[in-house]
Amino acid sequence: MAAHKPLVSRLRRLIEALQPQGVQRLRKQEEGDEVDLEAAIRALVDLRTGASPDTRIHRRNVRRTRDLAVLVLLDLSQSTNERVRGRNETVLELTREAAALLADALAKLGDPFAIHGFASDGRHEVEYRRFKDFDEPWAGNARARLAGMEGRLSTRMGTAMRHAGSLLARRPQKKKLLIVLTDGAPADIDVRDPQYLRADARKAVEDIARAGVGAYCISLDPGADDYVSRIFGANRHAVVDRVERLPERLPLLYLSLTR
Repeated sequence: MAAHKPLVSRLRRLIEALQPQGVQRLRKQEEGDEVDLEAAIRALVDLRTGASPDTRIHRRNVRRTRDLAVLVLLDLSQSTNERVRGRNETVLELTREAAALLADALAKLGDPFAIHGFASDGRHEVEYRRFKDFDEPWAGNARARLAGMEGRLSTRMGTAMRHAGSLLARRPQKKKLLIVLTDGAPADIDVRDPQYLRADARKAVEDIARAGVGAYCISLDPGADDYVSRIFGANRHAVVDRVERLPERLPLLYLSLTR
């Protein structure tokens, strides 16, 4: 947080603009909580003059809320241990920074959120890590787990997305969003055909969509546009070509997605 102090200040301003502003009064409603006096007087004048009155003479009070739950699913495969070209940081370290900045923004915004991660060693051993769950605060224990995350094994994405989607589907919020952050295409040691796990990931996106969960992918693979679009759908992904900008791009992408 100290290293990204200017970004944290910028995010704070954006969050303040996004936060619900209490009760909004909607005027000229057919039905509502109270009479809109100005509209009622205009309707009476119309009646007295023989004109057809506007019957929308009520006001309705609507409480503005962000009825949204989000789960951030991090790819923790072995390739995330590679160093970013021209820099000392690894992909995993930048992923950790980005997740921490996003978590801080989400905590301030008030959106219920979880941060989980996955890796795999064949179809019978898919690891699923929980760094922060929905009902725990963004505090010491969750931060410590995130600080200790490791990159290992492979990327069986479809299985992890189904599990994450089932967790999101249980949330009471109206809108449910799964954000997958990955540095490459789905792959595993027991699959030779690269199209097999891509098709499985696409099927997982369709499965969780039927449960009311939307999926969005943020890829760090410069060549990802083609296969990510087939998995997640058009306009449901972003490719971050400059991996070093991930800590900045991830929270800003989230805020623009949920504006």
